[in-house]
Amino acid sequence: MERIPRVAIVGAGPAGLFAAGLLARADADVAIDILDRLPTPFGLLRYGVAPDHASIKAVADKLADAFESPRVRFCGLVEIGTQVTPAELLGCYDAVVYAIGAALDRRLGIPGEELPGSRSAREFVSWYSGHPDAVAHELAHVTSAVVVGVGNVAVDVARILLKDPAELHATDMPDAVLAELQATNVRDVWLVGRRGPADAAFSTAELRELLGLDGLGVVYERGELPADTTGLDRRARNNVDAIAAALAEERPSPLRRLHLLFQHRPVAILGEGRVASVEFESTVDGSRFEVPADLVLRSIGYYGVPLPGVPFVDGRIPNVEGRVHDVDGTLRPGEYAVGWIKRGPVGLIGANKSDATETVRHLLEDLAVAPARPLGDPDELLAARGVRPSTLDDWRRIDDAEIGRGTLRGRERTKIEAWHDLLDLVFGR
Repeated sequence: MERIPRVAIVGAGPAGLFAAGLLARADADVAIDILDRLPTPFGLLRYGVAPDHASIKAVADKLADAFESPRVRFCGLVEIGTQVTPAELLGCYDAVVYAIGAALDRRLGIPGEELPGSRSAREFVSWYSGHPDAVAHELAHVTSAVVVGVGNVAVDVARILLKDPAELHATDMPDAVLAELQATNVRDVWLVGRRGPADAAFSTAELRELLGLDGLGVVYERGELPADTTGLDRRARNNVDAIAAALAEERPSPLRRLHLLFQHRPVAILGEGRVASVEFESTVDGSRFEVPADLVLRSIGYYGVPLPGVPFVDGRIPNVEGRVHDVDGTLRPGEYAVGWIKRGPVGLIGANKSDATETVRHLLEDLAVAPARPLGDPDELLAARGVRPSTLDDWRRIDDAEIGRGTLRGRERTKIEAWHDLLDLVFGR
């Protein structure tokens, strides 16, 4: 009897689930295992999208369609690179698709960056999104915060810091996060970019949501908006116009202030024992000034994590249209990449669909002509390593428990953020 080809997808985030859905709907008969170190699918869609952006998070319902196929298995609590190597996976599957994203942060490389109170925006997002690995943030002492970066993640964290915590109670934030945000006394948030507002990476919709917060005053620091926007592209022009409209609007006695600082970069984080201020330098004339701060969050980009035995260059896996190759250009049959680990940390969630389409097309082309080879049993491999993968039913039990928690609090859902609670639900302890 002819064996059905097997494909492993490493990572259950949007890129991996897009790829799984495409494979499940393909004409070719393929068995698909989605492997993730967490017992919960959806990756950054679950742990990287702001909890008050329910419309974006609804994309999870569409991605979950992949699990409706009998060809697809979800194998959580499987960590590739520690419990099982990529080479061992290749011994059990005809093809392996790496969809591991970009889990590290780029650093500022300035004095004081290691001070307590200086963190990455990714860590902050993981915390308020209920990631089980997240380290709690203590915000009761924070009155002034600096967010370095002008992309959508930077805008998200600035909005969460400046938003009335009462407006967040309808979200799926964990109880401990809501309690900490309720205890904050943030009055000033500085959003800082090295270049001008026309060069900022944030989308106009995200920017307008931030600028339109109730009780917020907007201050444009150390410069002027471009007077003539006719030469700008549509997004840049809309961003500048949105800032201009916010500045022109009368907002008497604001409860909180957003300080927009462009064409400046941080050169030092200062403080004795913890963050107390940030020194900035103009990228135009080199002048410097200092801003008091209790919290600094850097949001200047992400970086991939290498897997043992898999080529890795400048934060991603080298590839040509999803086909992995060595640093010298030699093709690595059976290995593929999708998402940020394929193209670098650029593009929104929707960009993963076309990205996965390209990779899956090549994978199916290769499977059709690849010579048959004997494969090991992936279940036996995991069992030999003492790994008991969690299943889709386990995830559904977690999902039901979160909905139940939310119902008790008058919310749609409340995230379960503690490892021990997640594992209790998986293993029935």
